[in-house]
Amino acid sequence: MDLIHYGVQDGVAEIRLDRPDKLNAITPAMASELSRLARCANDDDNVKAVLLTSAGPRAFCAGTDLQSLAGYANAWAFRNRCEYAAAIRDIRKPVVAALKGWVLGGGAELALAADIRVADETARFGFPEVSHGWVGGGGASQLLPRLCGYGQAMNLLLTGKTIDCYEAYRVGLCEHVVHAGEAESTARGLCIEMSKHRSIALQSVKASVRAALCTDLASGLRYENEMNTLCFAMCEHVEGLERFRSRSSDEGHQ
Repeated sequence: MDLIHYGVQDGVAEIRLDRPDKLNAITPAMASELSRLARCANDDDNVKAVLLTSAGPRAFCAGTDLQSLAGYANAWAFRNRCEYAAAIRDIRKPVVAALKGWVLGGGAELALAADIRVADETARFGFPEVSHGWVGGGGASQLLPRLCGYGQAMNLLLTGKTIDCYEAYRVGLCEHVVHAGEAESTARGLCIEMSKHRSIALQSVKASVRAALCTDLASGLRYENEMNTLCFAMCEHVEGLERFRSRSSDEGHQ
């Protein structure tokens, strides 16, 4: 039985975790499949945005299947594992995560790997790794302070506590909160809205903003200008200007 499903429709690739009886916890085989599907989304010119979602009402993802950790021969084998949050983070196209129920550990790091997070009222976020005696290996200690600030990140990472969707929204861990059962449709709507834009513009925006997370302002501004020049070189600006002129002309005749 496939534990991850993939499909493309109307410019949107959907990656769906489907292990609801185990709270969509990720096994090594599922991690490898996520990595493969991330490459598929990157390589498919028909894909402009990616929806990351899951099956079942109880959880988006409870993180790594802890039982699978015993399968690594030693620490070196674990160190060289396929890291599933990194696979999602490496997607060049915009990624929107639809979150519900438990969003824990590696599942929360999967959410951090997305560009926009839509949580419904049932979502509960937590980074419980400290209670197990380790630090998360999927980016929480690096991405959470960039997203929420140092203090809020430390409050979550050092206590291992869970917070509800409203607190997550308050601290900046998610961008949208919707009624129960509406996260996926809202996230899909955002993906469809993005898919109306040109791929090079979407990917250039993402690359430029990601650069802001790891470089100084002067370097980031130079990088942004290079991305803008690339868009111009691909003649994307011509079509954009034509659409703007067309809209302006239509509004002028109203």
